[in-house]
Amino acid sequence: MEQKNLILLEVRNLKKYFPIQRGFFRRVVGHVRAVDGVDFFIREGETLGLVGESGCGKTTTGRLILRAIDPTEGEVLFCRNGEMVNIAQIPKKEMKALRREMQIIFQDPFSSLNSRMTVMDIVSEPLVIHGIAKGAELKSQVRELLEAVGLKAQHMNRYPYAFSGGQRQRIGIARALALRPKLIVADEPVSALDVSVQAQVLNLLRDLQQEFGLTYLFIAHDLSVVEHISDRVAVMYLGNIVELAAAENLYINPMHPYTEALLSAVPRTDPDHVTQRILLTGDVPNPAAPPPGCKFHPRCHYARDICKVQVPEWHDLGDDHWVACHLADELKLAGISPLLDEHPQPSYLDGR
Repeated sequence: MEQKNLILLEVRNLKKYFPIQRGFFRRVVGHVRAVDGVDFFIREGETLGLVGESGCGKTTTGRLILRAIDPTEGEVLFCRNGEMVNIAQIPKKEMKALRREMQIIFQDPFSSLNSRMTVMDIVSEPLVIHGIAKGAELKSQVRELLEAVGLKAQHMNRYPYAFSGGQRQRIGIARALALRPKLIVADEPVSALDVSVQAQVLNLLRDLQQEFGLTYLFIAHDLSVVEHISDRVAVMYLGNIVELAAAENLYINPMHPYTEALLSAVPRTDPDHVTQRILLTGDVPNPAAPPPGCKFHPRCHYARDICKVQVPEWHDLGDDHWVACHLADELKLAGISPLLDEHPQPSYLDGR
């Protein structure tokens, strides 16, 4: 995908701490550091994949960007009319107009749709709330949206229970497109779908990006899915981004041990390929009491004394490849060849 120079979204030192309350008076005795100082940017028209284990803070980051929850600290800068607006500080009464430019696709297509509303009501709701269309014009726009996501006009009067999981997710995508947003946060939009249906939805998202000029923050835990839709990939661990690079560079030449471990778990389509799986020892640390120094050091095979006491700096290794690791310049980590090199046209990318 062609990348633009304009930065649409920039996140600086973003944090979200959830208080831990105990006792009759609900006193705060600590905090869960769900997001603990995140920095990245997304260019206009590109897709940034955000990956990591469950509980690492991916979804919380997405909701902070949309101001669905308020950040504890940090900035979320969004380019609006050529100027960067700090979403984290804008008054809530002004958020309604800004939400027209940012939308979300939810993970679960079953619970994200109101079972008591028809498809017409679900998709048209954003248009009605913002006073964009009504009457025949409203119905016409809903019809166009449904056709854009591969559904038919006669589906408008049906309820969500009448659709499959893939069709429900298409309804959710149509709803996200209703206001013609610039940015869409896709929160694991295919993880609840069958593999064959995942391919159709991924292809649909790529086609819609070209048609509507969309910018995606694509949140997922499946690295094989992320590779095929993302321009750049950010790897998140325990509230921090530990590596960020162009998708091809990250897969071929990972610079952080955690990225190497995740890549070793990616299934390959070549039956002759022998995978050297890296098994991480121990459990994910408690986000309410993270370890000192590098948060990954208790599970890292390469950890040294400095990793246990000093937090690694977030720095650029060149070619826009960012990493937070003390040993990034010394380690020679194993990557994987791009999946597309094994099969120029993978079966799960065929068709819509």
